[in-house]
Amino acid sequence: MVTTERLLSVDQVAELLGTTVRFPRWLIEERRITFVKVGRHVRIPETAVAAFVAANTVEPVTIRRAGLRRVA
Repeated sequence: MVTTERLLSVDQVAELLGTTVRFPRWLIEERRITFVKVGRHVRIPETAVAAFVAANTVEPVTIRRAGLRRVA
């Protein structure tokens, strides 16, 4: 199966996430993100990065002053 999806290098993913190169490499090593081996090169699909960010996004909690209850 051939896809026309954009494949990003580890450097590009690090820049996109605002991290060092070590972080995406760790994600790959721990199999926490989808990746593709192209010969000796490792590439990460753009949708895999978006899915990783979405899965790890924490929504803020709003607090009502009256009863100080947390509302999700």
